[in-house]
Amino acid sequence: MISVLNKLTNMGNTLQNKTVILGAGIAGISAGYHLKQKGTNTVIYEKDSDWGGLCGYFTINGFRFDRFVHFTFTNDPYIKGIFEKSSSLYEHPSVSYNYYHGAWLKHPALNNLAPLSAQEKTNIIQDFVNRPQKEETQITDYAEWLKVQNGMYFAEHFPFVYTKKYWGQDPKNMETKWIGKRIHSPDLSEVLKGAFETQDENFYYTSVMRYPKKGGFRSILDDCRKGLDIQFNKKVIRIDSKQKEVFFADGTSGKYDRLISSLPLPEMVKIIDNCPETVQQAAQKLHWTCGYQVSLGFNRSDVAKHLWFYIYDEDVPPARVYSPNLKSPDNVPEGCSSLQAEVFFDCRDNVPPAEEILEKTLTKLKEICGFTDEDIVVKDIRFEPYANVTFTHGIYENRQIVLDYLQSVGIESIGRFGQWDYLWSHQAFETGKEIE
Repeated sequence: MISVLNKLTNMGNTLQNKTVILGAGIAGISAGYHLKQKGTNTVIYEKDSDWGGLCGYFTINGFRFDRFVHFTFTNDPYIKGIFEKSSSLYEHPSVSYNYYHGAWLKHPALNNLAPLSAQEKTNIIQDFVNRPQKEETQITDYAEWLKVQNGMYFAEHFPFVYTKKYWGQDPKNMETKWIGKRIHSPDLSEVLKGAFETQDENFYYTSVMRYPKKGGFRSILDDCRKGLDIQFNKKVIRIDSKQKEVFFADGTSGKYDRLISSLPLPEMVKIIDNCPETVQQAAQKLHWTCGYQVSLGFNRSDVAKHLWFYIYDEDVPPARVYSPNLKSPDNVPEGCSSLQAEVFFDCRDNVPPAEEILEKTLTKLKEICGFTDEDIVVKDIRFEPYANVTFTHGIYENRQIVLDYLQSVGIESIGRFGQWDYLWSHQAFETGKEIE
């Protein structure tokens, strides 16, 4: 009897000191790993049946596809070392392309106009020379920023179109603080040189893109995942922050002493008991993209020709297309190749049916990439409700209202959607590392 009482007492003590993490994506795994290094064990609750979140993958007939597309290019010695400890990495030169009305331009397009007609190059360069001259403090939205950087003709034919496809927004609806060093701003000499000859110089924001040799992108986290207590199929439907209890769709619940969440902010405010109306309204004003992934496997080795490319044609659904087999041959059976296209929408759009998107995407990619129905051995489309945070006007004020509230009820936020920020994979990992 005494032994049983001792066990019950010890169980109660364990529950009273439970650190809970919501989400087993890159931020949640990082938080669990780094807390374990500091002597704190955690329980990670994951709504899916496997770990990795958007860094996870799925396989079909020997073809591996990541859930949305990822590379790592961090130069942080610590994070780079963690990733490489888990998996040896390929280092791909950051050479990508743009598809525009049948022409292939190296990226960034404004530096590589050579494949275009003389008339179109003239239109672009003339407007670039005569573009508006404004200080950054005078620019009020992303559309204006694009015109100031590129000139009207290029802005309207390239980034305006891409913004609507990738962000699901008219560029005038977006602010500009998120841009940072992500977009190269060329001078006239660069534009002129690239209009007359193919550029060897790479103007991308990073010189290399790294990808695991085996196991898909998620394998960079294999070492961190070891020994973590992850409970799957645990979708959170309610949080009682006063009683410190999390409730799940399967009818179970769990107490916590400390709660760390990587769940999207708009989802969090829906499930916390007695969340104030002002906080809910702020969350409702946030925008993000959702999207389809069209994944194709081929019985030919030569379909994929570029590591990735952007598409500026409005009648082609995907904004970007990547080649999993060029990222790593481990992603396909021998003698095969693969493509993965991303089709994005604003969170408030009426999203077309998957069958419609799949048919349109296939029709256009056959023309662009030169394959036929007979070449296709895998054809898959799946939907992700959260793809990217969108930087519409008011994002910072509304985000802060939600984050301040979560902090006030003792919930710590990590990750791209937990902190509601434009975070690359290594930056999302870092938010988990920063948990004390």
